[in-house]
Amino acid sequence: MHKEAAIREPLILGEVSYKKISDDISRPIFGKANKYWWILFITSVILFMWGISCLAYTIGTGIGVWGSNNGVDWAWDITNFVWWIGIGHAGTLISAVLLLFRQKWRMAINRSSEAMTIFAVMCAAIFVVLHTGRPWLDYWLFPLPNQFGSLWANFNSPLMWDVFAVSTYFSVSLVFWYIGLIPDFAMIRDRAVKPLMKRTYKYLSFGWSGRAKDWQRFEEVSLVLAGLSTPLVFSVHSIVSMDFATSVLPGWHTTIFPPYFVAGAIFSGFAMVQTLMLIMRKVLNLEHYVTIKHIEYMNIVIIVTGSMVGVAYLTELFMSWYSGVEYEQYCFLNRATGPYWWAYWSMMTCNVISPQLFWFKKLRTSLMFTFILSIVVNIGMWFERFVIIVPTLARTFLPSTWNMYSPTFVDLGIYLGTIGMFFTFFLLFCRVFPVLAQAELKTIMKSSSEKYKNMPAAHH
Repeated sequence: MHKEAAIREPLILGEVSYKKISDDISRPIFGKANKYWWILFITSVILFMWGISCLAYTIGTGIGVWGSNNGVDWAWDITNFVWWIGIGHAGTLISAVLLLFRQKWRMAINRSSEAMTIFAVMCAAIFVVLHTGRPWLDYWLFPLPNQFGSLWANFNSPLMWDVFAVSTYFSVSLVFWYIGLIPDFAMIRDRAVKPLMKRTYKYLSFGWSGRAKDWQRFEEVSLVLAGLSTPLVFSVHSIVSMDFATSVLPGWHTTIFPPYFVAGAIFSGFAMVQTLMLIMRKVLNLEHYVTIKHIEYMNIVIIVTGSMVGVAYLTELFMSWYSGVEYEQYCFLNRATGPYWWAYWSMMTCNVISPQLFWFKKLRTSLMFTFILSIVVNIGMWFERFVIIVPTLARTFLPSTWNMYSPTFVDLGIYLGTIGMFFTFFLLFCRVFPVLAQAELKTIMKSSSEKYKNMPAAHH
């Protein structure tokens, strides 16, 4: 009687049966929410409401209520737009790329990270809509057949490419997320007792029966969508970075921006997945499925992408020195030692130095440390966007336009409001949709669960 060599640690812990997986995943939907959920939800809703009132105030009074001024006309709004789009990156990456590479550890985290993508892109869209100044005319951004003569969108503008890239990314991610949910909706439909709930999930599950034909189509569509989403992961943030890179401002006009923005986006996205998974694991009691191993794998991705971002920062510094262009050199010197030096060094500490602590196994497998660091990384990535935008615009070619930027309470309110909106939607999602892909978890049960790994060889 020999035991199979435990080469890899199990991804599903405890004595978990197929029925227990269904029970655990449908519990939040049928059961009552616990006090942790209510505390988080009420806090988020208050923030969300505050954000909505600041938005209404901005639209009613005008963009003058923001801290933006003649020099720094793109400030808080575009910083937050790029930050939110970055957070939305990990969802499709975890789902699509890890699906194509057949990684089993994506099973427990893909559903929540896809939901995170959808909500983060919605938060980003608020800033895009607002920073045009007249949001009621934003439909002009789309190439609609129009009655205004030859008023068409300017297809040479990277801002235009943004609209297309982000809307495509959002729609493909939404379809990918929804299709993954169909088998789980069917599970809840079959378990529901209340007529309204049963009918709702019946419509949502599109008549899913679990036959082999259903599964075959499900697999095919998932692979096709994963194939479509993978290039989108790279295109979206590359295009966002071209908003900067196609300008002539020193510090922006660099070809390294697209790959560096993509690495940074994946970095901040994974950090946000960590924050959410650790909260959810606690609030919904999913310790059996979101294990230390999952957390460790994500931390390894954070080390790799954090190091890429660090290399990109150093490359920027080297290129500004090597180019011999004094404007470029001044731009980077101003970032590091000018009036916004604190933002630059916060960015360097949070993004380049802190992830390197994950090289220690003890730290990358510690839940508390991971939770704190995941928040630190997202603070650092917010500062990165701030440093690229504000110090550069505050010190352009004309010294007469030099000025300082500081956000007003409205800027701050809208930003906190989007964080409230994100968590409100995410917490509601945890209550009405299954947060883990139960059907996919069951597929790795025999190969990766503790129960089957510890069985005597004769039972296999």
